Amino acid sequence: MPDVQAFEAHTPDADLDDLRARLAAARLPEAETVHRAAPGPGRWEQGVPLADLVDVVNYWRTEYDWRSFETRLNRIGQYRTTIDDLSIHFLHRRSPRANATPLILTHGWPGSIAEFIDVIDDLADPTDADAPAFHVVVPSLPGFGYSDKPSTTGWGTEKIAAAWVELMGRLGYPKFAAHGGDWGGVITTILGGRFPEHVLGIHTTLAQALPGSTTDGLTAIEREWAEQTRDFWHHRAAYAKQQATRPQTIGYSLVDSPVGLLAWILDKFAEWTDTEDSPFETISRDRILDDVTLYWLTRTGASAARIYYESHASLDPELRVDVPSAITVYPRDIEKCPRPWAQQRYRQIVRWRAPEAGGHFPSLEVPEYFVRDLREGLAAVLAAIR
Repeated sequence: MPDVQAFEAHTPDADLDDLRARLAAARLPEAETVHRAAPGPGRWEQGVPLADLVDVVNYWRTEYDWRSFETRLNRIGQYRTTIDDLSIHFLHRRSPRANATPLILTHGWPGSIAEFIDVIDDLADPTDADAPAFHVVVPSLPGFGYSDKPSTTGWGTEKIAAAWVELMGRLGYPKFAAHGGDWGGVITTILGGRFPEHVLGIHTTLAQALPGSTTDGLTAIEREWAEQTRDFWHHRAAYAKQQATRPQTIGYSLVDSPVGLLAWILDKFAEWTDTEDSPFETISRDRILDDVTLYWLTRTGASAARIYYESHASLDPELRVDVPSAITVYPRDIEKCPRPWAQQRYRQIVRWRAPEAGGHFPSLEVPEYFVRDLREGLAAVLAAIR
């Protein structure tokens, strides 16, 4: 493969020792002033409760095994390639099946390639001979993980989508399917809308409505979805405003303090998962710490936050997606787009699902359902183009 180099992750022992020392020396605030009995979401009203954070910090310092995650990444297969003067890191797992479909999976914030670590093998090499198989590519967004940090402005979602087309072409995949959620969902939408000659179709957990969509004609449930999304952006999106306007300012804390980084990210895992109290009801501490530790060791707290500065509320209102699209709206996700709104942008929805469980991180929360849903969604997409 031209211009593609194998990559192996290996963190120096000194960096892991430094992390543990910082965790041991952490200065913590007093407990929150909302005292609610556990379990219950009211405990998180002011953010991550002190007791919960202390438990995770202690586990991170004394028991968590970064080397295990590092080994898994290296076993899947890691690579880097330079596109527009920026080195892009990605996982690449080729399927043993000759008829496999190339598939790019794009993560968001505060996620990473860690979101997909438990589903890649099932997608590439399913045990069911009748299940579709995929050549799986999982890139790290610019400024995230082992991808380079942009040194100039301009790396917004449009440029990232174009880079993904270039990446897939270099791997020998001139035509491919795409999946994403969160920022990955925005990028996946742009891939389907801007590059129909390369993109066979898309599957996304984030469908975005056109500006000015009204609730006229929506069902009661669809109106509730619209109201929940509006409430999220009005009352629970301060993190996004901060990262869209002052990513450098919050970045100092995220790069200098592992406890600050953990709290910033853990807050979102708690609020955005389909749980009653703690994200650890559905996601293991190890998997969340894989994600947080990747941010920490690569010092990407600030550079990852800048995707909001580059792209917040920037999706082209005129963009339409004509390739076949499969859309899944999980019940505890933060943005839930009613189907009548989605149909204004996504012109060929071949499959629509609203499952009974799951939140913003379905590949971590409900991995078995996620894999099945992604397979069935992309099977519908591929059937539509035959």
